[in-house]
Amino acid sequence: MKKIVIASNNVGKLNEIGVILTPLDIEIVAQSTLGVPEADEPHFTFIENALAKACHASRYTGLPALADDSGICVDALNGAPGVHSARFAGEPAAGPAGSRANQDQRNNQKLLELLANEMNRKAHYYCVIVLTRHAGDPQPLICEAEWHGEIVKSPRGSGGFGYDPLFLIPDLRRTAAELAPGHKNRISHRGLALAALAAKLRGSCIVDRVSWTTFRR
Repeated sequence: MKKIVIASNNVGKLNEIGVILTPLDIEIVAQSTLGVPEADEPHFTFIENALAKACHASRYTGLPALADDSGICVDALNGAPGVHSARFAGEPAAGPAGSRANQDQRNNQKLLELLANEMNRKAHYYCVIVLTRHAGDPQPLICEAEWHGEIVKSPRGSGGFGYDPLFLIPDLRRTAAELAPGHKNRISHRGLALAALAAKLRGSCIVDRVSWTTFRR
């Protein structure tokens, strides 16, 4: 069976990745189920962090690994929070208060406070996907995408995760958190990057270079 380890412990990301890659008949496994610790993300660019995470997961498991690094970049903040999006309001607190939802609320609140007096509320989500065949892969597959919108003044919607309640898509007049999951997956930064990856896999971009046995353990 074809198998790829996903270098993430973020449930929202895992769900989105699973939905989009399922039609390819590739088994995806979360790194936590294989005992892989989280990788360090010391870099200042999304692509370097994604590559570090994918190589880390491949090194621990001996499997091909997929990692994404993504975040929101706000024009008025010179691109911040950027690669620091997940921990914009600081490290998660220990215990129940440090849940993903609580961290998202803290991050969102900090963003709103910083933009309180700003007229320019343009922002975009960015996502880069890296797929490594092994830890030393000299030619990883890389796909990227952006999703442009604006930051609203108060949260709207209960879906999604991260900054979705604040991220307005002007053409739809809805925030990302107000979209149905299937709709979001078709138009989001991660959805578009994963769709590009799926198209390359389906179009045998990788199959031409290596046998599908590479994806079998």
